[in-house]
Amino acid sequence: MHAIQVTGYGTPGLLQPAETDQPNAAADGVVVKVEFAGVNYLDIQVRKGTFGIPTPFTAGFEGAGTIVEVGSDVTDLEVGQQVAWSNVLGSYAEYAAVPATHAVPIPDGISPAVAVAAQVQGITAQYLSTDVYPIASGDTVVIHAAAGGVGQLLTQFAKSRGARVIATVSSEAKAETARNIGADKVVVGYDDLAERVADLTGGAGANAVFDGVGATTYEQSVRALGVRGTLVLYGEASGPVPAFDPAEFGGRSVTLVRPSFGDFTLTGDEIHARTAAVHEALLAGKITIDVNTDYTLDQAAEAQEFLESRRSSGKIVLRVS
Repeated sequence: MHAIQVTGYGTPGLLQPAETDQPNAAADGVVVKVEFAGVNYLDIQVRKGTFGIPTPFTAGFEGAGTIVEVGSDVTDLEVGQQVAWSNVLGSYAEYAAVPATHAVPIPDGISPAVAVAAQVQGITAQYLSTDVYPIASGDTVVIHAAAGGVGQLLTQFAKSRGARVIATVSSEAKAETARNIGADKVVVGYDDLAERVADLTGGAGANAVFDGVGATTYEQSVRALGVRGTLVLYGEASGPVPAFDPAEFGGRSVTLVRPSFGDFTLTGDEIHARTAAVHEALLAGKITIDVNTDYTLDQAAEAQEFLESRRSSGKIVLRVS
């Protein structure tokens, strides 16, 4: 079968097409003919060697498609069923072996391309807004990179929970995207964020800041918080945050949280419950997902490069079949 492999650690050019054996279903798993594979910052980190996976290996952790083989111990899935999944290495390929616990049936009314985006990015926005910092009606929250995949979903979840959203973006074009999905105020750039948030809140500051950007934003994120505010550092698109003392940036009582996807998807039941919440919000019209399907499987390197440039908005998926 055709696949995209990581042949070494480093640049996007180390993502190379390869012909590999089609997988067989484990007793507790299924084999899926992949239609779409999701592109995430996790894929970039893996390509750069962050997790030390021995090369070569097939890239990608997320996808959607149709089941073509079912393991002997699997009773709740069947051949021909459409499913989506996350946290399964080897998804940049024509076929993927997926544990049954991770294979989430795609409901009627949701396309496979949208179902991919409801996985890593949808689940992330769901647990950030409900578990990590339970957004409440009347809260003022700052959401960085609000035009990005997680940012767009998080903005919409926050609005559906009654929050006032101050969105940050890196360009005027992305500002329009943030406004269109419901952001109350949009700040272009990050340099004077704390001052802008103070002005917009009468000096009170934000109840929470959701920061998936990292190195270039964390200081302003801390400064933008109000008393007993919460900083949620959930990503590092601009690089990792160095060691710092939050007291240096205002001296208020604040909470710092560094959640990870794996810790909020510990079991199959949890994966299915969180995905169901995202699907429910989609079908009810509470959220929409902006999906970019311009890239094919063989353009995986270009897709990762575009994501890494931080010029993208919404969710990037690879068209596999």
